[in-house]
Amino acid sequence: MILIKGCEVYAPECLGVKDVLIAGTRIVAIGDNIRLPKSLNSRVINGKGMKLAPGFIDAHVHIAGAGGEGGPSTRTPEMQLSHMLEAGVTTVVGCLGTDGFTRSVASVLMKVKALKQEGVSAWMYTGAYQVPAPTLLGDVGKDVAMIEEVIGVGEVAISDHRTSFPTTEELIRLTEHARVGGMLGGKAGLVNIHMGDAKNPFQPLYDAVAKSELKLTQFLPTHCNRNDYIFEDAKEYGKKGYVDLTASSYPYFPEYEIKPSKAIVELVNAGVPLNHITLTSDGFGSLPDFDEHGNLRKLEMGYPKSIHTELVDAITQEGMKVEDALKVITSNPADILKLHSKGRISVGRDADLIVLDGDFRIAYLTAMGVLMVEKGKMLRKGSYEK
Repeated sequence: MILIKGCEVYAPECLGVKDVLIAGTRIVAIGDNIRLPKSLNSRVINGKGMKLAPGFIDAHVHIAGAGGEGGPSTRTPEMQLSHMLEAGVTTVVGCLGTDGFTRSVASVLMKVKALKQEGVSAWMYTGAYQVPAPTLLGDVGKDVAMIEEVIGVGEVAISDHRTSFPTTEELIRLTEHARVGGMLGGKAGLVNIHMGDAKNPFQPLYDAVAKSELKLTQFLPTHCNRNDYIFEDAKEYGKKGYVDLTASSYPYFPEYEIKPSKAIVELVNAGVPLNHITLTSDGFGSLPDFDEHGNLRKLEMGYPKSIHTELVDAITQEGMKVEDALKVITSNPADILKLHSKGRISVGRDADLIVLDGDFRIAYLTAMGVLMVEKGKMLRKGSYEK
């Protein structure tokens, strides 16, 4: 058992100063001045002056590697467990990206299983940029319905020179199969959409909805802060659909990107409901910059720790309330992706918790009830990490 005492608890809503008790993998009590018998084998953490929040959810990470736009040597490596822990991330959703040809959905699935074995929570999308989508069982709907770790499809590219330019009918069919697979499997069944640099980037989604019974909330478009015009369009799209912002690319492309912490505030001020906004890292994805002729100018790589950086900036630089800033990486992705045991501090939920000090640095972190970070030091690393 682990008892965290005297923290200001953000569930993500502010509950005030409380004690939180963990037993096994779950939160079993939240209250004032919880006391345990000395005979119990328990650990007590003094959280006085600190904040307790749900473990972060990073819902778009290339956990098995990605990239390759600059040739074989530019393929990015797999993510390691330490990259999650240093970011405060206890739950990750993996995906393929540009390379649905030489990389496989199976490799992502095995990385999901590896991360779970190492003590954190992980799910994935089937498919990749391309349509028809690469799958495990021959159809995206079957993958979502029948494979425990698969919760949706993605990232499917539109409005980008690397897309396979799916027709409206192809996009409808893919999304309907994902939706039905989600219904059968008790999952979200969403389609995670890679948004590129083309003008009027959301039009393919509007067209798919106009010609079917689908709703915009069946899609989760990402990279919506990649340039000024897609961001302006996102202010309108987000009123009816979901908007995902990418955290890791801003430091590399400040001349194009809208800083994520600032983007959250601007979307809310434009009338986008806060619960429609998520923030993900695009970690271990390649971050390419192409010229007007499509030639690669430079290539960078993102990291999950970027969502922690942008969370802090949203609070300290943009003036967001702690509870509002936390929602975009806790309760919002949990609700949108139907990760029912994640994203909140409440009795019965998974014991994924992060203790932040006065400067919002990670002091303690538990994943499924196991202490992973103590006094800012990682206690666990991946299988091949030193």
